[in-house]
Amino acid sequence: MAEPAMGDPAAPAEPAPPLVQLVEPQGGPAVAAKPPLVDSRGGAGPPTEPLPVLPSWLHSRTAFRDAAAWNARRSAHVAAFHALRLPLYWLRLTARSPLGLARLTRGWFSWALDADGRTVRAQMTAPGADPAVFLRLSEQHRRTASGRAGLSAVVLVLAGLIVWSGTQAATPGGLLAGTVGLLSLLGLLGRSPDRPVTSRAVDSEAVPRLTADLILTALGSLGIGELNKAITRGGESAVRFPSPVVRDGPGFRADLDLPPGVTAGDVIERRDRLASGLRRPLSSVWPSTDHDTHAGRLILWVGDKPMSKAKPVPWPLSKAGRVDLFAPVTFGADPRGRPVTVTLVFALMVIGALPRMGKTFLLRLLTLAAALDPTAELHVYDLKGGADFLAIEPVAHRFRVGDDPDDLSYFKADLRAIHADMGRRYKQLRSLPREVCPEGKVTRALSDRRELGLWPVVLVIDECQLAFDDDPETVALVTDLGKRGPAAGIIVLLATQRVDAKSLPTGISSNAVLRFCLKVAGQVENDMVLGTSMYKAGVRTTTFARTDRGVGFLAGEGDEPVIVRVAYLDAPAAEPVVARARAARLTAGLLTGHAAGLDPEPDTDTSSVLDHLAAAWPLEEDKVWWDDLADRLSAAHPGLYGAWTGEQVSAAVRPHGLRSIQVKRVFDGRPVNRRGPSRATLAGALGDRDDVPPDTSEAPATAATGSGAATESTASPPGK
Repeated sequence: MAEPAMGDPAAPAEPAPPLVQLVEPQGGPAVAAKPPLVDSRGGAGPPTEPLPVLPSWLHSRTAFRDAAAWNARRSAHVAAFHALRLPLYWLRLTARSPLGLARLTRGWFSWALDADGRTVRAQMTAPGADPAVFLRLSEQHRRTASGRAGLSAVVLVLAGLIVWSGTQAATPGGLLAGTVGLLSLLGLLGRSPDRPVTSRAVDSEAVPRLTADLILTALGSLGIGELNKAITRGGESAVRFPSPVVRDGPGFRADLDLPPGVTAGDVIERRDRLASGLRRPLSSVWPSTDHDTHAGRLILWVGDKPMSKAKPVPWPLSKAGRVDLFAPVTFGADPRGRPVTVTLVFALMVIGALPRMGKTFLLRLLTLAAALDPTAELHVYDLKGGADFLAIEPVAHRFRVGDDPDDLSYFKADLRAIHADMGRRYKQLRSLPREVCPEGKVTRALSDRRELGLWPVVLVIDECQLAFDDDPETVALVTDLGKRGPAAGIIVLLATQRVDAKSLPTGISSNAVLRFCLKVAGQVENDMVLGTSMYKAGVRTTTFARTDRGVGFLAGEGDEPVIVRVAYLDAPAAEPVVARARAARLTAGLLTGHAAGLDPEPDTDTSSVLDHLAAAWPLEEDKVWWDDLADRLSAAHPGLYGAWTGEQVSAAVRPHGLRSIQVKRVFDGRPVNRRGPSRATLAGALGDRDDVPPDTSEAPATAATGSGAATESTASPPGK
């Protein structure tokens, strides 16, 4: 059957839309765009998100101020640049005025003599040309040339009269101005494309304007196979610009849809090559992905200045203000200069980085923020032994610097006390009426009621790997505080420069709500701090340079990780903040502990979990289940082992050489096997310790005899 013709009435009223049509967004190249999908009912496919009516910089006072300031600076720079060089521009024009005069004379003679007509007439001399046409063209050329020659003579006479009259009547200043103007006009006619008269004002700017062509060139230099193939096949249409390149804060933003099969992570991984292609410093180029759209959406932000050389971000609370730990606290800014906040309550936070990247500065800043909440009780431990946290001492409830044995003993005693207080807090929360505490967790109103004892407790540990090394008890206590403490108002902030499984045990890293990672060495360290698969998702702190101090990714506060430059506040600047915090606590009567001169007595208890096991061991038993030992430890030391299970006890003593064996019991004629230790292995572990003299090998029996433990077996039935 024949197809209907274009003008045939049988032809469809509207032709089918093309499979691909070219669209040209503002500020970007023509790109390929697919028509909207149509379903079986004739309706459109998924609706597209409407673009904002007003640009983003009009929605924010800060963004508007940045955009206006940038345009004002640019305009002022261009005006000043060219104004200063005006004499040089005129000299260049004057030097080219002879060439301009020659061009003007040649062009006038060519017009007056009708050179174009002469050329046409010369072409009619070829064999086969029509003589009549040649005669008509010759007559036309003669009339045109004679008329133009007469007009030229009249113009020259009039021009001469005007010039003579002007020179007679003009003042010397007028003559000078006329000469300057005439030479300038002749110089303009003598300009050469390869030797411009004016200089480029943008040569002295920090960053030229970002364009779509420059972005495409940079993408083509990354060495991504699929991207290069798409650019080769489709040219500019291989990369789509959903929106034009716009001014965004102190820089430019470009949204790109990469070709199918190319992800934003592929580009982010080559951030250094991208910066080279854009001819920008590395710390000016910040590519990121938009997880709300698709993996191929790349958001490219390019700053006017390298972030490492930009003015340090001031902390808004350095001069005045108070903090509510139950509300967001500003601690830095993103690359576009927008404030970034973090909510510390109900969270365990881990901070990881290579040495000298700003980890301790960030931890101290967060501690200062907590200090500005007068109700917060600070427990600060700088195990590195430096002077970074000395400014915090006047407001700290518990405070130690260093990792000497007495410092670690003080730290562990405090850790046990916090852990015991966590149990009291949960008991207090359970006892409150539902209308007062409906969610079973601490609120701002509850923390302000001092009689309840539910004020925020902030535990800060810098270089936490020194506390966790070969100390299962500390690991278990901090892990439990990180898991159950946040709902009870206990906030744990940990920082380490050795990012591995020992410094950040799995039980701690997997329960961290807030994560901040500055530059690290590799993918493993990146994912240990920020979370599994963050590296594959394009969140890579390995791309930061050594000069990007204080710059890292914050994960857990919002839907997506964000790049943050931490506000800069050195130790001298921290002292006035601490003075304000101390004054507020004194006014409210909330200065406690170490800050009030009320440190606890030194912890002289050097007994370990092995000693506690020996004291709690049933006298008539040679082999005991771990669960039974956990019950006995909880009864004897509720503040230390109140929440421990048999598995936790086994893990705590394993580094001491105490191994598990099968322990068989009989209940109702049925044998039951569970894991547990034997008395002989415990005695061997006690005798092998370096801190126990050789003649104390009988300590288990002696300790058990004098422990006052019950003589009846506490073995539980299988249904326990």
